[in-house]
Amino acid sequence: MGVPFEALLPYAIMLGMFGFTGAGLSKIRHMQNGGKRARHSVDQWDRVILDRFFSGCSYDVDEYTVMDRDRRLTGFLRGQTDNPTAPPGFELNNPWRLEKRFF
Repeated sequence: MGVPFEALLPYAIMLGMFGFTGAGLSKIRHMQNGGKRARHSVDQWDRVILDRFFSGCSYDVDEYTVMDRDRRLTGFLRGQTDNPTAPPGFELNNPWRLEKRFF
């Protein structure tokens, strides 16, 4: 005795929605990375900036990574440029976060 196809329609709809959602999220992540594949393993060089960002500590200039410089140059976290000179206005794009004085 077979199973009527009407009983399997909800499962097909759910499977289709999971597939559509997964493909949509993958495309959004691909677009956010500037057309590059998503990074799955972040090494210690990149974790320094993430740990400092989420812990709320102040920044030191030695702890900035090359990826943050590339983000400030290109607008994408994983963007890279082959231009040896910085664009106009980059000297005003300071990565240091200043705190307000109490007095």
